Amino acid sequence: MFLKNSRYYGLETIETQDRHGRPVRAVKSRGVPITPGKPYSVVGHDQLDVMSEQRYQDATRYWHIADANSELEANELERATGRVIRVPEK
Repeated sequence: MFLKNSRYYGLETIETQDRHGRPVRAVKSRGVPITPGKPYSVVGHDQLDVMSEQRYQDATRYWHIADANSELEANELERATGRVIRVPEK
């Protein structure tokens, strides 16, 4: 269902219904793990996928940075220049 590098790969799924009553398969809610990371001060041109490519050599792993922080929308993490976020080593 998901690629091996997806944050959802291997997670339990559930059968549920969409708002129209149609059956759908969804990923069961998961808790976000506490992920330690080094503090990083965001600069104006930062993008999570670019940061991920530089740190992990894989732009699709941007969600590791998102999981290390509490923002619900990952792209909000780099919107404010000077904001300090956590960036995991791996």
